[in-house]
Amino acid sequence: MATVELRFSALPEHVRTARLVAAAVARRAGVDEAVLDEVRLAVGEACTRAVGLHQSHGVQAPVRVVLVEEEKQFSIEVGDEAPHGKGTGGAVGQPSLALADEAEPEGEDAMGLAVISGLVDDMEVTADETGGLIKMSWPTAPATLLP
Repeated sequence: MATVELRFSALPEHVRTARLVAAAVARRAGVDEAVLDEVRLAVGEACTRAVGLHQSHGVQAPVRVVLVEEEKQFSIEVGDEAPHGKGTGGAVGQPSLALADEAEPEGEDAMGLAVISGLVDDMEVTADETGGLIKMSWPTAPATLLP
């Protein structure tokens, strides 16, 4: 299991770098080329959301992105340290349930979660008063040996 961890200041200009790194690591992990654009877009949305939450709550801590390559799947976790009230996790297709008790699930925040859920088959959102985490995963192709 290989892991890459990024931490970056909550500034919009760093989101592009996170997207590029995520796509490169996903490609190396064996994620299908046809899915790499979805990986890039999902990471961009999740990082943009985390940056926005940090900025709106005055959080100085960095945004965290963890990329994990496992045997049959590649997963990405995007974490923020913004307070989210009493909300707890949900499943893909239910972003409003994932953050039902929060003050933020309106406007751009809800739209970002909806976009991510449309791009990722396996997504989990958790949040509490110490921060939030979006975990996304994609299947990887088995390594093929050349003749």
